[in-house]
Amino acid sequence: MPYQPQEIAVYIHWPFCKSKCPYCDFYKELARNTDQDTIIAEYLDALKRYHEILPERTVKSVFFGGGTPSLIKPQNIAKIIDEIARLWHIRTNPEISLEANPNTHYQTMFADLKTAGINRLSLGVQALNEADLRFLGRTHTTETARQCLEEITTVFDNHSADLIYARPHQTLPAWQKELTEICSYGLKHISLYQLTVEENTVFARKNIRPLEEDAAVEMYEFTRDFLTERNYNLYEVSNFAQTGFESVHNLTYWQGGDYIGIGKSAHGRFYENNTHYAAEYPFIHTPLTAYERAEELLIMGLRLTQGINKDVFCQICGLDLTEFINKQKLNNLRTAGFLTETPTHLFATRRGFLVLNQLILELCS
Repeated sequence: MPYQPQEIAVYIHWPFCKSKCPYCDFYKELARNTDQDTIIAEYLDALKRYHEILPERTVKSVFFGGGTPSLIKPQNIAKIIDEIARLWHIRTNPEISLEANPNTHYQTMFADLKTAGINRLSLGVQALNEADLRFLGRTHTTETARQCLEEITTVFDNHSADLIYARPHQTLPAWQKELTEICSYGLKHISLYQLTVEENTVFARKNIRPLEEDAAVEMYEFTRDFLTERNYNLYEVSNFAQTGFESVHNLTYWQGGDYIGIGKSAHGRFYENNTHYAAEYPFIHTPLTAYERAEELLIMGLRLTQGINKDVFCQICGLDLTEFINKQKLNNLRTAGFLTETPTHLFATRRGFLVLNQLILELCS
């Protein structure tokens, strides 16, 4: 049966921030004199153009990311959600997420976001002590972060928080204290990102170095066990969720589903007229070869603990997974205990998750 995806995810990118974090290498602009109404009108027009290209799809999720999308006026968020619902059929009980920065908090913010149509709130906490918040360039306080955590678990049924670990000089007992606290709020989902210093960031220019590798590995392994004991399942290399609360939208990326991106620097992937396209905003659609799409599926799919479904891989790109990857390298990595292969799946072992980027390089060589 020919591959023809029925669903699509919609990513709304708001690149504006009140300040720029020194570790961040994403495209961002400072939110000074931002003409929201003009930008939102542009987004609505872009949605209409994408509907002309992909008119028959069902929207499975909407994700407002950034930047700092909690800077968008709730009435403008509602306009975007309403326009998506007008243009496409929407899945029953879709996931509609928004990333919020505690530094944008005001008294009724979360209630206003829920009224606008958001049903999943992701909070960018990043650290739960004042010294590391300052080091990471965050402009909120731990008091504000804690207030926001309390509020989102009251207002929303589906919620997540982000923390960054492997900060320079961070100790395991200090990290355990932060993990204990973040678990105490009853969040459904927790995202934990290892600090990396990317080129062209403030940290790179200042020659900041994250925690040394062995200590970072120990911290990651401890975190996995600690959260598993508290009913948070690792389902992607950096993401833990209670059962049934995995991010529908992000799984679209990792499982090779179709999505469109609206907003400056946003991108997408979709299949139409027997062709895979890489999309850059606004409306630059570059055809992908089967090999290019297969490589993307491998890179993203091995991030998942369940790994890559061989049948789905073949349905999407038209190539057999075991024929696409380097068989000799696969055998070596299996023998060494980094990968497990079953008749239906290929996935990284716990040991393999620690060297995931290297595994991908080996398999694609």
